[in-house]
Amino acid sequence: MNNSKQQIKLDSACESLLHSVNDADLVGFFPRQLEQILAGTYDIKYPALKGTTVIPVDMSINTGAETYTYRQYDSVGMAKIIADYSQDLPRCDIIGAEFTAKIKSIGASFGYSVQEIRAASLGGLPLEQRRANATRQANDQLVNRIAWNGDAECGLLGFLNQPNVPVSDVPNDGTGGTTEWVNKTPAQILRDMNLAMTEILETTKAVHAANTLLLPVAQYSYISKTPYSTYSATTILEFFKSNNPGVMVDWVNELKAAGTAGVDVMIAYERDLNNLALHIPQTFETFPPQARGLEIVISTHSRCGGVVFYYPLSANIKEGI
Repeated sequence: MNNSKQQIKLDSACESLLHSVNDADLVGFFPRQLEQILAGTYDIKYPALKGTTVIPVDMSINTGAETYTYRQYDSVGMAKIIADYSQDLPRCDIIGAEFTAKIKSIGASFGYSVQEIRAASLGGLPLEQRRANATRQANDQLVNRIAWNGDAECGLLGFLNQPNVPVSDVPNDGTGGTTEWVNKTPAQILRDMNLAMTEILETTKAVHAANTLLLPVAQYSYISKTPYSTYSATTILEFFKSNNPGVMVDWVNELKAAGTAGVDVMIAYERDLNNLALHIPQTFETFPPQARGLEIVISTHSRCGGVVFYYPLSANIKEGI
């Protein structure tokens, strides 16, 4: 009889505990999942992370390194016309410089209690996998932020804050003397796109030729839907691609408001590992679970060295589009 009363009290306490936890609490599992409710879940979706896809990734550095150094050489001297038996031949040589950048570790963790595992099993919700996915998402989001904007506190550079990559405004010949594409004609927009490409070719004397053009989502959508001419259904984007075969045009969320005073920017560059690299010496890794009381904790780790431009003139950033 006493056991029966104790069981009733225990059941009542458990029910009270479940009802005391609301859906806003960060407890790792939903008590309502213990009921018979919708089988599906509606997880929050996040913007695409394109840093590691449009920026060449270099994973060749040893994961134990704290810094990495690259060397750049240039040739000096010039030849001249000489006379027979001449001994004053001009001397040629090479000069070099070294550049060093830092590598930083990225860490996160996730965990779950024994009871949460049991509750998740009853509700059919694999919480341990969802938490692992959330931790990986957090890691990738940070790597993506570093890829574009670097980390000033840690001394890491991103694509958009390189000191030697040329940055300039597009022409302000839109309606009302503005630079924004929504105020420009299709011909002016196409001119701006071609200008970003040809400036690299002209500045480097054809040493580098842009093969990639990145735009904010709004501008990419606009040129992909707007006809280049009133006499044709060909869009601005299609017209540009037909005249620039092999050039990849894509959108990137991080280019919105990325310029001076929060203006949108466009990037043209020669996408080549010899020109620039996002250094990731250690990709995302998880360590063995560690028991801490009644909780199981899994630590994760990766390492990132930011973006390095070996040839900054192989890129061009245009602001104000």
